[in-house]
Amino acid sequence: MEGGFTGGDEYQKHFLPRDYLATYYSFDGSPSPEAEILKFNLECLHKTFGPGGLQGDTLIDIGSGPTIYQVLAACESFRDITLSDFTDRNREELEKWLKKEPGAYDWTPVVKFACELEGNSGRWEEKEEKLRAAVKRVLKCDVHLGNPLAPAVLPPADCVLTLLAMECACCSLDAYRTALCNLASLLKPCGHLVTTVTLQISSYMVGKREFSCVVLEKEEVEQAVLDAGFDIEQLLQNPQSYSVTNAASSGVCFIVARKKPRP
Repeated sequence: MEGGFTGGDEYQKHFLPRDYLATYYSFDGSPSPEAEILKFNLECLHKTFGPGGLQGDTLIDIGSGPTIYQVLAACESFRDITLSDFTDRNREELEKWLKKEPGAYDWTPVVKFACELEGNSGRWEEKEEKLRAAVKRVLKCDVHLGNPLAPAVLPPADCVLTLLAMECACCSLDAYRTALCNLASLLKPCGHLVTTVTLQISSYMVGKREFSCVVLEKEEVEQAVLDAGFDIEQLLQNPQSYSVTNAASSGVCFIVARKKPRP
């Protein structure tokens, strides 16, 4: 990609939440690779956080972007949720939805689908309010810091969630491996990491602007998670690729991993 890896400065200046949402989260019932990957993630999250799944007091979502779909299932089993993102615009978009401000993005079709997975699509308005009540704060994050939420300091969490973010924030496999260790530091011993990673893509489009990704193989992601001090409890791969990324993509990988207890 010309000009080198797109780092935090480029995201702060040029990442437009509404272009991103229009491209990847239009959920109007028409078939598209983006809609299929969104459904895959929602189904995996429902199985992970649904009845008999992960639960606890605190969950931290790292690299939320301007989206809330990723915590729709978790708000049923975690009472204190932190959303976070590097860019000001994305955090502003989150606050707009949380506060029900005019012009907030309409997540209704996605919320209804999440409720269908739970067996009651009619409770979508209740689900939205439950999520708004569970989200206690929206913070800046930077996965390259030893404390990714600095200067904020939170108690160790029961779960860290990060979907489709780490491969965009990290310029190399080494940077990705270090960032996973930074995320592990946010967790209690035996806490869980839940992540989705897009495999084998070097860039993606937001509107007319191209953003870099580190090219990751499934085996590299697995080993990085293990080396960060986790035991992998579940790994699912969906071969579906996004339509607006480079053609070499081999889909997405969903992982649930448990942080090893201290020796």
